[in-house]
Amino acid sequence: MTDIESRIDTTRPHTARIWNYWTGGKDNYPVDRAAGDEIRALHPGIGDYAKADRLFLGRAVRHLAEQEGITQFLDIGTGLPSADNTHEVAQRVAPDARVVYVDNDPLVLAHAQALLVGTHEGRIDYLDADLRDVDGILAAAAKTLDLSQPVALMLLGVVIFIEDDEQSYAIVRRLMDALAPGSHLVLSHTVTHADMPDVDEAVAFWNEHGTPKLTQRTPDAVARYFDGLELLEPGVVSCSAWRAPTPTPDVAMYAGVGRK
Repeated sequence: MTDIESRIDTTRPHTARIWNYWTGGKDNYPVDRAAGDEIRALHPGIGDYAKADRLFLGRAVRHLAEQEGITQFLDIGTGLPSADNTHEVAQRVAPDARVVYVDNDPLVLAHAQALLVGTHEGRIDYLDADLRDVDGILAAAAKTLDLSQPVALMLLGVVIFIEDDEQSYAIVRRLMDALAPGSHLVLSHTVTHADMPDVDEAVAFWNEHGTPKLTQRTPDAVARYFDGLELLEPGVVSCSAWRAPTPTPDVAMYAGVGRK
């Protein structure tokens, strides 16, 4: 058994694997499917959040590569590989795009090493690191990315695992401060919203039974992550609504893209 395999806990449901289950993936275990079904019973639309977040990723990366000329991506909290991963979307537009994936989930790392293969012109790297290790992430990412040039910092559904508000804001600021002008922050976050009370119940169930625990924030609190940045239209909105080609129902996952 490898070191990575020995770290995989199949006895407790895990966020990345449940997310994978909801999006139709196969990289999950019975414990994840059982928890995913219970959460979906509490909030039937929650599986749509995972799909909406994935579609937001594709639209954001495509915009940055096509319209902003971004060819470097630092994707922290990668999640399990799926269709249209960051490097796939970026390298369709810019074959020489470079992507560094960061995650501390051993199952994610095991699959990333096996499945995420890019173009000959571009480069992909994988880091086994926690979001809180800002200095370590930046030092390792600099071996693949040129941090003196613009980078897209991808933080999709990951700062929800930093419970302390000020710590989470400080982590995002430190990462963005280290990046060159013209860099962009792409961030999504589960929200608590008066119009979606059943979301709170589903999150409470998750925090009692699953790992790691997550923190909801209000839409205004999510917008704070973009303080000091130029928010791209339409601002911080439901990720299903961010530059969507057709109107879709809002989900309790808000997102935005900001330019440094």
